[in-house]
Amino acid sequence: MNTAVDLHAISPELVLAGTACLVLIADLFLPEDGKWLAVPLSAAGIIGTLAAIVSLLGEHRVTLSGAFEVDSFSLLFKGLFAVIGLFVLAISFDYFKTGRYYQGEYYFLMLCSLLGAFTISSARDLISVFIALELISIPAFVMTGLRKRDPRSNEAALKFFLFGVLSSALMLYGMSLVYGFTGGLTNLGEIAGSLAGKADEPIVALSVFFIVVGFAFKIAAVPFHFWAPDTYEGAPTPVAAFLSTASKIGGFVGLLVLMYGAFPTVADAWRPAFAALAVLTMTVGNLIALKQRHIIRLLAYSGIAQSGYVLVTFALIDPNNLEVSRQAFQSALIYLAIYGVMDLGAFAAAVAFARRGGSYFIDDYSGLFQRSPALALMLAGFLVSLAGAPPMAGMWAKLFVFLAALNAQAYWLAVVMGVNAVIAAWYYLAIVKRMFFEQPETQEPLEITNVLYAAMGVAAIALVVFLPAINVLTEMVERSTPF
Repeated sequence: MNTAVDLHAISPELVLAGTACLVLIADLFLPEDGKWLAVPLSAAGIIGTLAAIVSLLGEHRVTLSGAFEVDSFSLLFKGLFAVIGLFVLAISFDYFKTGRYYQGEYYFLMLCSLLGAFTISSARDLISVFIALELISIPAFVMTGLRKRDPRSNEAALKFFLFGVLSSALMLYGMSLVYGFTGGLTNLGEIAGSLAGKADEPIVALSVFFIVVGFAFKIAAVPFHFWAPDTYEGAPTPVAAFLSTASKIGGFVGLLVLMYGAFPTVADAWRPAFAALAVLTMTVGNLIALKQRHIIRLLAYSGIAQSGYVLVTFALIDPNNLEVSRQAFQSALIYLAIYGVMDLGAFAAAVAFARRGGSYFIDDYSGLFQRSPALALMLAGFLVSLAGAPPMAGMWAKLFVFLAALNAQAYWLAVVMGVNAVIAAWYYLAIVKRMFFEQPETQEPLEITNVLYAAMGVAAIALVVFLPAINVLTEMVERSTPF
């Protein structure tokens, strides 16, 4: 067995890990009024990581005895995670600069969690998938409780930790069952070959069940979602943005790797479960979001509902129809890429409104256009995109999943998606109406930092540019399909 380590293949992870250590060490020597320098240092490291990713484009490398694979799929998501990291840094800059938080530790933990997301993109066996997922989760537990004197933050961190540990235990138990009945296999490709023709065996269904339940907690799928709204509300808002994007997308990447890599031959045993999860997740998330009066809780339930659309793609996997499986897989990649940008934009707008003269309560958004036209226009764009309405990129995200469902002849799932899109549009557009057609309680203008404006502007432009550049995205996704 070849145990040689290809350093070029793991160069993005090496650069990011080195940056995390450098940020932590530099924080020891920076004066109190210079702790903010951790932000440009972290940003420089992530940009260096992006350069390492670019250097690997077009290559296919396998290292660590097949447990770590660099291909177009992994590079696509590493690039997405790097972009998310830069956005979170921009959102965090003003928020954590107040001096109430340990900035060096926060940025170190954020980079470590991001490193886990990078690793899970290339993980190709059960052990590396589990380690990468824990590397995403454990720093996130600590980041959630950074407001140590706030009881809500303490409650959020405790809930997140307890449910995170439970989900890890369930997932690990399912993986141990797979390891046992396959005769000690951990490589995903080898497991897929070993399971061929065994979809009817109860032990196979039981092991996949525990793995799926473990991941369902990680991605906040109904009925395993109840920790997410309280955690997002109690955590510092930039941490909530990170959990809703990098952490959740990392969970979906792990699920894609496992279900399409290790268990496609036994898809008949678990497709109905994913169909039920998808319907419950999008419907419950949207219905509860209708009643929310706090923007972060609304984004939390909105994120839960958005997860339901991605879960639809897992219910479409057909081991007897490669074309259907490919289209479902590709629609999941497109949805996750677009979701990450539009959700980060919405969180950035929420932070911008609350930090200077605003709050997180939706009632206070009345007449926002009169107080800050630029912020109102950008937030409206993000909400319209989340609703899946043209001309924003969110329309394409939902459209590709909808077409995949039609191609798989899962017409009932397409109908459920259509109904949920209408429900979601109601609460998204209600906020837009409030911002543009109601009178503000105060005429005091909002003070928004240039960093937040830049972050929101880039996200808004990206969502608009997706429309003419959709062919570029679909080409990237097609190259990232490993089958």
